[in-house]
Amino acid sequence: MAVALYARVSTTRQAENDLSIPDQLRQMRDWCKAQGHRLVSEYVEAGATATDDRRPVFQQMIGDASLSPPPFEAIVVHSLSRFFRDALEFGLYERKLKRCGVKVISITQQTGDEPSGEMARKLFSLFDEYQSKENAKHTLRAMKENARQGYWNGSRAPVGYRVVDVGVTGPRGRQKRRLEIAPAEAETVRKIFDLYLHGLTGRSMGMKSLTTYLNDHDITMRGRPWRMQKVDDVLCDRVYIGEFYFNRNEARTTKIKPLAEWIKVEVPAIVDEQTFDRAAAMRHARHPSRTPGQRLASPALLVGLMKCGHCGACMTQATGKSGRYRYYKCTTRLGIGAHRCNARNLSREPTEQAVLTALADRVFTPKRVETMLRELRKGQGAARPAEDARFQQLKRELKEIDTGIARLYEAVEKGLLPLDTTLQERSQKLQARRQDILVATASLREKWEIPLSTLTPAHIERFAGALRTRLLDTASGFGKAYLNLLVDEIRLDGKELRIQGSYGALARAVSLSKEGKLDKVPSFVPVWHPGDESNVRPAP
Repeated sequence: MAVALYARVSTTRQAENDLSIPDQLRQMRDWCKAQGHRLVSEYVEAGATATDDRRPVFQQMIGDASLSPPPFEAIVVHSLSRFFRDALEFGLYERKLKRCGVKVISITQQTGDEPSGEMARKLFSLFDEYQSKENAKHTLRAMKENARQGYWNGSRAPVGYRVVDVGVTGPRGRQKRRLEIAPAEAETVRKIFDLYLHGLTGRSMGMKSLTTYLNDHDITMRGRPWRMQKVDDVLCDRVYIGEFYFNRNEARTTKIKPLAEWIKVEVPAIVDEQTFDRAAAMRHARHPSRTPGQRLASPALLVGLMKCGHCGACMTQATGKSGRYRYYKCTTRLGIGAHRCNARNLSREPTEQAVLTALADRVFTPKRVETMLRELRKGQGAARPAEDARFQQLKRELKEIDTGIARLYEAVEKGLLPLDTTLQERSQKLQARRQDILVATASLREKWEIPLSTLTPAHIERFAGALRTRLLDTASGFGKAYLNLLVDEIRLDGKELRIQGSYGALARAVSLSKEGKLDKVPSFVPVWHPGDESNVRPAP
């Protein structure tokens, strides 16, 4: 009988150490020789679980067996667990092979084709599935304890780190490991944060331009080119501020587990928390649902800011005469037609120059800036007593919630409460309320931290002069950066120019001038609160 051999081990580490595959193959070859079978093919799967069929070599073997006629009459395995550890999937694939005229034979669990043999195979398969789940349960328990002690469970370290043995031997004789900073890679991580926050030569950088810069300058990701998704992963991974969470996702589905099951592992930080939070703020503000992509990416200064003075729709850049002429055009006219809006097209360069000149000469003058800051200070003073009372109330509620969450976690860890659906729902409600409180308190702090009392007329004078230079310098990119920071909307209707902006953003910009940082692309975002980013973490 023509047969094929299938050998498999579950982990790459087993395959690299030749712990099982050579022995499986030797025993199967000896058995085939003793039985007089003709060996046609050998299929070897290194580092693949048998709980599902996502195995390339396994699928290749099934595909070969499905040929007409099949190149072999049987697939020989050491034990049925090498073929599958899921009783249902085992039965489905065995039936599929049987229709093709191919049998599955175990050299250590031999059964016949009679009903009793079929029942025995089903029992073996059920036991293999049970044993697999039990092994997984105990393995995860050991890994969680390993993480609680601060050791690393993964195989490959995040970019910026490397895995090192710490000289401590585990229960099975394996060396326990920790993460330490890899200096060269860590410098690349810091550069990614710096370029994202501060831009390059006056121009802000998004994921695409960052990725292009890294690849153009031969800054690789462990020998491979960077991808935008990987750059984004670096910017949102809390491991770079020393927080790594083990047991965060389901292994097979990658679904996020309840926060109560996460285990924090302390690792050395590569960037400080303030830098990470500023990058998170910028990612939050640049999300397409909050800021139109064209506002950030378009070379036209006013795209995303300018609205039509007639219908209120956005103005976008359009071209004529094969790109020789560039102008701003109402999107209503562009998409629906001139009958819906009679606004005329605006030549791009003169319009930008008129807007920037008006901002420099009539809006951001020392006198106007001082007046706007005075109004902001007055509004803050009137609202402060009520805000103080609200802040204290939120602090008390936050403390109560943190205490409640800690008690729940402690009860689960001590086995006093089962981690059932009801408890998970309660934990999630507490976490959601906690996030709401953090957003509210951060909003209040943001108002209070604007250093209005330290901004003197001399600071305002210097700021107005420096900002005028930045706004009128259209080549450097600073003008667009500060427009996006200070201006929310521009409407030009005939000769009337209406501008809306944020007093709070203006105050922060003046403070930048005071600190001598006006030459950097502004990296703060006025509408963002800690805890509102995509990469959440459990309560401390």
